[in-house]
Amino acid sequence: MTSTAEGAGQLLAISDLHVGYPENRALVEAMRPGSDGDWLLVAGDVSEIAADIRWALKTLSSRFAKVIWAPGNHELWTHPKDPVGLRGVARYEHLVEMCRDLGVTTPEDPYPVWDGPGGPVAVAPLFLLYDYSFLPAGCATKDEGLAYAHGTGIVCNDEYLLHPDPYPSREAWCRARVAETERRLAALPDDLPTVLVNHYPLDRHPCDVLWHPEFAMWCGTALTADWHRRFRVETMVYGHLHIPRTTWHDGVRFEEVSVGYPREWRERSQPPGRPRRVLSPTDGAG
Repeated sequence: MTSTAEGAGQLLAISDLHVGYPENRALVEAMRPGSDGDWLLVAGDVSEIAADIRWALKTLSSRFAKVIWAPGNHELWTHPKDPVGLRGVARYEHLVEMCRDLGVTTPEDPYPVWDGPGGPVAVAPLFLLYDYSFLPAGCATKDEGLAYAHGTGIVCNDEYLLHPDPYPSREAWCRARVAETERRLAALPDDLPTVLVNHYPLDRHPCDVLWHPEFAMWCGTALTADWHRRFRVETMVYGHLHIPRTTWHDGVRFEEVSVGYPREWRERSQPPGRPRRVLSPTDGAG
């Protein structure tokens, strides 16, 4: 665990940049910190193409005092248009090394401590995946859930592009990631609050507003449902759903920071591409 005092900066977050879209790439090109001390949390889905991921994270890390990245499902796709044809764990490890080359913090690195306004808090980027435990109503198993989803036509592209190699399944990879991450979080000091950054929400409740409830199967795991209480969470930062908003669960703030696709953000009243502040001055232990 590392600690960096950044003075008067802010802890900011954004996700689902999807820079393969020219309009979204322009948002990243225009993105700037509000002060020299700002940190930026990037909660996944930068792009599905490795070169685009590098461009976006390099651009942001040249401007923000620290960039912290957690992978989304799109980064983990083995996309036919990506010259980097790695699959599963090998692809993830390739992205981790890319981030380290850029000075970007990953889920494999020591958790930095934010000592600015609202701190101190440990900022923990997570890579957990999902295990099909967020099943549609009336479905008792993954197979039943997938059959229902195929019947409605709402099937995540992960089923075709996100490979778990060398794990036998995505849910097996998820279980391994959850176990290792749980061990690391439990080792943090008992008096240190946290900001957890994951592509998926740690609890199912943000999925309750999905237009297509069956999509929740690809949105997290019930194994983390109590983490916001167990690990002293000030803010749980996530993306993936493309429904940017703030919710509260057991008194804990869940903050979705997605940009989403141009067809989505054009319909919103707020300007797109603005990172969200994830701590107030009264948060944290200080």
